[in-house]
Amino acid sequence: MLRNLPSVPPDFVGREAELAYLAKALHEHRVVTLTGAGGVGKSRLALHAADQHLGSGGGGVAWADLWPLQDDRLLVATVADAVDFSDHTTNMAMDSLADWLAGKDVLLVLDSCEHLVGPCRRMVARLVLSCPRLTVLATSREPLGVPGEHVVAVDPLPPSTDAVEMFCRRAAAAGTPVSAPADMVTVARLCQRLEGMPLAVELIAGQLTQRTVAEVDLELGLRLDIAADTVLTGPPRHRAVRTTIGWSHELCTPAERLLWARMSVFRDGADADTARTVCAGGPLAAEDVDRALEGLLRKSVLTRLGDTHRMLDTVREYGTMWLEHLGESTELARRHADHFLTMARASHDNWLGERQAHWYARLDAAHTDLCAALDHLLDDRPDTALDLIGLLGFPWSCCGHLREASAYLEDALALSDASGPERTRALWALGVNRALRGEHEAARRLAEFCQRRADLQDDVEGTLHATYLLGLAHLLQGRPMTARHHVDGALRGVGGTAFTSAGHLLCHLVRVFALTAEGLLDDARREAEELRSGCVRRGEWWTRSYADYQLALISLFADRAEDASAHALSMLDGKRRIGDSFGLALGLDLLASALAAQGAGERAVAAFGAGETYWSAVGHPQRGTPELGPVRERYEHTARALLGDDGYEEALLRSALSDPEAVLRHLLDSSGRGS
Repeated sequence: MLRNLPSVPPDFVGREAELAYLAKALHEHRVVTLTGAGGVGKSRLALHAADQHLGSGGGGVAWADLWPLQDDRLLVATVADAVDFSDHTTNMAMDSLADWLAGKDVLLVLDSCEHLVGPCRRMVARLVLSCPRLTVLATSREPLGVPGEHVVAVDPLPPSTDAVEMFCRRAAAAGTPVSAPADMVTVARLCQRLEGMPLAVELIAGQLTQRTVAEVDLELGLRLDIAADTVLTGPPRHRAVRTTIGWSHELCTPAERLLWARMSVFRDGADADTARTVCAGGPLAAEDVDRALEGLLRKSVLTRLGDTHRMLDTVREYGTMWLEHLGESTELARRHADHFLTMARASHDNWLGERQAHWYARLDAAHTDLCAALDHLLDDRPDTALDLIGLLGFPWSCCGHLREASAYLEDALALSDASGPERTRALWALGVNRALRGEHEAARRLAEFCQRRADLQDDVEGTLHATYLLGLAHLLQGRPMTARHHVDGALRGVGGTAFTSAGHLLCHLVRVFALTAEGLLDDARREAEELRSGCVRRGEWWTRSYADYQLALISLFADRAEDASAHALSMLDGKRRIGDSFGLALGLDLLASALAAQGAGERAVAAFGAGETYWSAVGHPQRGTPELGPVRERYEHTARALLGDDGYEEALLRSALSDPEAVLRHLLDSSGRGS
């Protein structure tokens, strides 16, 4: 079952009636939209409703944050990520997403649609039409306008009850509990003035670290009176939020105000190191950033989850306005992009090292801000955008972001005039992307083009990478001897060992695949074991897992089922560490075959079923190099013979209906190989 939800804060005040009504609405309507002003609590209500839906056994749940998107360019890709769909197809993105969701019982939450109402309307209408078991819960400041949409207006909290309780809880959490009767009367008056708006209540409660309740009440009252005399559009609760955010801004120290504005450049969160790197400078010294972060946390301008500091989108909008007012928007966007370019370069430079899995995880966590950096660079410095997406193209393509990688690579190549190794690397990454989407001829042509460019530029590493891609294309098309001829020629030309560089290692991996496909199993096993051993010493996982893939396949050819099972499990462990869904699908097929060969029919079918789910999640039927197909088919027959037709179908259905990640964890843990 799909379970993609942000962490659900336990401290949720009131809303019992709203939650009950929302549960009923989601049962009766296919599209439900929560509307209301910024800061009224739409997202929090949707999050708790989704969590309640999940807990009640109402099907899977997926959460898509849309507020980081500047336009609809990555809308479908963002939703695909939310529903665990790593699209490797060549179809239109919307068609592939609809096909993936067609038979699934899923509640899809689209949070913050107001800046993408038209694109969201079209997407939701298409998905609801194509996916009969899909329900959509949206949050937006206005309805989407989808036929059959059920609109639920989210009102503020009752000022005299729930809003007061929220105020007191937030004040206590900040270390300034309110209990005196006179103060409680003042808190009630404050909440009335704030119209019960949750964001305003939280911000004002955060001011008690600097002021008494009476002082807060007096100063806020004066500001609300001034605001009331000003001609402003919208209902009073809009004025309450705007006034509260503005006053919270006034009460911040100069360093806190500047950090607030500068932190608005992040589309997602940032840890303290990132905040210092991007936001320090001028009057905000690096040593002042930590104090300013703590101050903004106390004032509820920021929230912290683990090491990551985040801003609500309504608060971010205010910070963005001030960043523009300060004339720093362009400079901060440049710093932001440069920081994430540095991150991508560090990841690329350390690909062959012990922190490879760490860097894959960091790139995944920073995905939203990497997209933001690319958006800025495409407009401002397209040559640098080409450099950045060239660094990201391979890890993104390997770990489920093929659509984004392809789109950014194509745009950067079109906009940039750069002609050096950065362009060759981007073209190579596009070729890898095409190969993983099954466009083998396109990948081969790109490989040959990159090879010529790299040779002309004396770019040895570029030549090796291009040769790896060329070999991969030939392998996937069933030409292993041709693949080995190309990589052997390139390796002889440059010298070195398998671990001289990433390009050397990739070419040696193609050589192992080719030897296996040619039936030269002793040579293939020896070289795969050497590769694996070197990867283990270096802490490298990507190549190691594919060496395990080959060793598992070789062991199956040699009727050594236990060895095959051990290597398949090791492969799965590696692919899970770096988030490679395509590799997980391959590994589950191998593990299922090895288990069937050992006579473990139930576990084999569980792995086959989970594998089918992972294959479905990349949008196409089972793939791999040609020699895998007959192995998979042989051992599917073996598993069926072990369980009988009825037993096989029952076990396969049971696995297919299970959470594939849970099945994978069980298979790894039961072998003593959990992560």
